[in-house]
Amino acid sequence: GGGAYGAAKAGGAFDLVRFVQQPQVLARIVSAVFALIVFACLVGDGYMSRADDPRLFCIFNHNEDACRYGIGIGVLAFLACIFFFMVDVYFPQISNTTDRKYLVLADLGFSGLWTFLWFIGFCFLTNQWSWARADEVYIGADSARAAITFSFFSIFSWGLLLTFAY
Repeated sequence: GGGAYGAAKAGGAFDLVRFVQQPQVLARIVSAVFALIVFACLVGDGYMSRADDPRLFCIFNHNEDACRYGIGIGVLAFLACIFFFMVDVYFPQISNTTDRKYLVLADLGFSGLWTFLWFIGFCFLTNQWSWARADEVYIGADSARAAITFSFFSIFSWGLLLTFAY
């Protein structure tokens, strides 16, 4: 039956299959994978150097802030997904409704903020990529496009998490 803040009453055994089948858990896993893809693409191939200059530069129009932003929100989103995944695991065991309320509000606020930050990141990376010179980006172009694409997908996956938290 009913419960407090989206969960049944505290107690009971943990059922892994039932847990993983929950929509918010699936959305959280997808969001974590998207964040991992974004920051892995930017860390792995987001920086290049020229043959005549050994210094690294960001492939997004030489704008270091673009690479830092994508890596920053990707890493923080991944870590937040792990944290809230653990909260999802222990949530049914929490008997205090005030604690449940604060965890749900934290999830709601963080998901809303990160939906917005992914939107900003998508716009920022897309803008900087459109100004990047094609002759300077010869290796990391696919990674840059993947970072942009999964930033776009992350808007919707975090929006879905926002909806589930609401």
